Amino acid sequence: MDPSYAMLIVMVVVIGGMMWWQSKKAKQQQAEKQDFRRNLKPGTEIITIGQVIGKVVEVDEQYEEIVIDSEGSKMRFSFNAIAREYTRPAYVSDDEVDENGNPLPDNADETPTDDAEAQKPIEGVTAEAETKSADNGETK
Repeated sequence: MDPSYAMLIVMVVVIGGMMWWQSKKAKQQQAEKQDFRRNLKPGTEIITIGQVIGKVVEVDEQYEEIVIDSEGSKMRFSFNAIAREYTRPAYVSDDEVDENGNPLPDNADETPTDDAEAQKPIEGVTAEAETKSADNGETK
């Protein structure tokens, strides 16, 4: 047998295996989505494929439709339009973190106790030099 035929057979088997694996994975994902859509209950927060976010108000399994309330507007969608359950991402304001993204202490007057650099005195600066710089060069 010519080595090129053996290589061709191996490639066909590998490609066939990859196609089977992808098909199996796609069927599993489709089954999970169908199960999620069939088990939707009023009060569940969802997001549609069009990025509309709302809470489930009514589920009509006979016609495979769902009614959601999005900030006072009720809309009817097909089950196929539901992308997934919506979980609101965590939001942190810039006023709540320092420049490195670390949380600020609760009291703004507190200095972080675990930051050794903030508590270490500057080398070469004496109390007299600090007093001079505070009074624009005049010594007390």
